[in-house]
Amino acid sequence: MAFVRSVKLRVPSCAARPGPAIGQALGPLGINMAEFCKQFNDKSDSLGYVKDIPLSVTLNALSDRSFTFDVKSPPTSYLLKKAAGIEKGPDSPNADTSAGFVTPEMVYEIAQVKIKDEGRWHLPLQGVAKSVIGTARSMGIQIRESDEA
Repeated sequence: MAFVRSVKLRVPSCAARPGPAIGQALGPLGINMAEFCKQFNDKSDSLGYVKDIPLSVTLNALSDRSFTFDVKSPPTSYLLKKAAGIEKGPDSPNADTSAGFVTPEMVYEIAQVKIKDEGRWHLPLQGVAKSVIGTARSMGIQIRESDEA
């Protein structure tokens, strides 16, 4: 039962299905896709995620064709788009025009979600919030109070 390989996937919460996207990653490892999908859907449901939220998954394949996996929070860009109420970021980020805006409170809430991920527990919340702000800027989303113009 030795470790074989680690695979990173992006899977929709509570809606994983054995298909080409998952099959191409798990097939060569000999992992049962239906079993992974069942376990993932159960775990994402127990974590309280709504259906179809993209979640990052790190799957560790073992030599006896068994596996373990860790579910991480949704990508920062997804959380920012939901908070700003936009479908997608701009085609070319520009300082003159913004795709939308989020408040500092929203940034704080997103940072609180992201700090729960494995490997971030030791980081200060302010550092995670600065990372969220950097992602927002790269997406053309401004950080400002809601009553500002």
